[in-house]
Amino acid sequence: MAERDEIRPGVQDSLRRVTELLHKHELVEGLVHRQQGPRQELVESLVHKLHLVELQKLLDRQHPADVAYILESLPLEQRLIVWELVRAEREGEILLEVSDAVRESLIAHMDEQELVAATERLDTDEIADLAPDLPSEVIQDVFKSLSPEEREQLRAALSYPEGTVGALMDFDMISIRDDVTVEVVLRYLRRLEEMPDHTDQLFVVGHAGELKGLLPVNRLLVTSPETAVATVMQPEFVKLHPHEKAQDAASAFERYDLVSAAVVDGGGKLVGRVTVNAVMDYIREETDSDMLTAGGLTEDEDLFASVWRSVRNRWAWLAVNLVTAFIASRVIGLFEESIAKLVALAALMPIVAGISGNSGNQTITMIVRALALGQITGDSARKLFAKEIGVSALNGLIWGGVVGLFAFLIYHNWQLGAVMTGAMVLSLMLAAVMGVTVPLAMQKLGRDPALGSSVLITAITDSGGFFIFLGLATVFLV
Repeated sequence: MAERDEIRPGVQDSLRRVTELLHKHELVEGLVHRQQGPRQELVESLVHKLHLVELQKLLDRQHPADVAYILESLPLEQRLIVWELVRAEREGEILLEVSDAVRESLIAHMDEQELVAATERLDTDEIADLAPDLPSEVIQDVFKSLSPEEREQLRAALSYPEGTVGALMDFDMISIRDDVTVEVVLRYLRRLEEMPDHTDQLFVVGHAGELKGLLPVNRLLVTSPETAVATVMQPEFVKLHPHEKAQDAASAFERYDLVSAAVVDGGGKLVGRVTVNAVMDYIREETDSDMLTAGGLTEDEDLFASVWRSVRNRWAWLAVNLVTAFIASRVIGLFEESIAKLVALAALMPIVAGISGNSGNQTITMIVRALALGQITGDSARKLFAKEIGVSALNGLIWGGVVGLFAFLIYHNWQLGAVMTGAMVLSLMLAAVMGVTVPLAMQKLGRDPALGSSVLITAITDSGGFFIFLGLATVFLV
């Protein structure tokens, strides 16, 4: 799929133009409906085509990724009008580009024949990407339309779980034998209608299909035609395995500035390749997923989804927040007498909880990022605990001193300032410990470390911060 991290400048203008045409279409259609006359059906037909023809021409000029962006930006009724105008041969590409939630809404309004026609035009790895969202009947019909080789490729692609290299792999690549010359390779390439996208290198294989090396295209073009491929190929290269984590592939692409990489099975046989566009799509999807989970959303949500669907998507973590809020309120309730005797405590305690919560979220962000990059081992985890506790203790002393001075200047009570400083130090240390512990524990349990970590740390630091501050105040002030 094409990258959409940066929207092309023209797509915003196109979206604005699409919106204008849809508005004009709806406005004129509404006026015609209110007119009664013998030729009303003819007038309605002409009006119906008036702006939609221009809209279709506009869509035909857009890249599939830009059409996907436009569809995602429209309410459901307008989205379906635009979707009806998309040419059948482009539907499959656009379905791949839209978000999961919007794809579901489009597929729901397509019949089986339309879905089969749209899917048949895709490569096998793209069909595999789309397969989880398609009815089983459609997949069966698509299978029947493929060649035996393509069926085998599709079965292989569907066999790899999401989040693995196999799920990112495609089969559209050029492999050459190691016992031929450069001239033979060049003649072979000239017979092709076009080279696969992101072909920066050719894969050199032996008689049994085992991968022996890589031949970069730029080296191919400047090498003497009589030279044997075996002498000019690169025998050392990065190779991936289908069951490796996709995150490992993303790290390899970033580390070695790869455009494509070979995928080999356990016997070293070439089975496919991973390209930079697939890796970029994976990174974008993971980033979007992390943003959603950090916000307490259980799945990708259509911006214009129904109220009930949006409520169902958001209620889980709101329920968790409600429970944690009750816990925090009960902690405060334990110290009602202390707060009644020293009203300043009610004004100051949100400061402790707020600062410790922010500090905990900073720690979690660092740990989750390090886990995603595979930078944390058993030994380094212990050092991280010590390091984060030290950072929090120092921050607590510095900012606790500032807050303590602030409390002293307002309430003219040095004991209250000292309690504020002590509470800040202890609360930030608690936030550091939990900020490291929570994501590490979630990863050990096989869960996504980013899933709900910020919600949990906020709950713990709120309740813990209130308890520490009010507890110290009760002991030393009341």
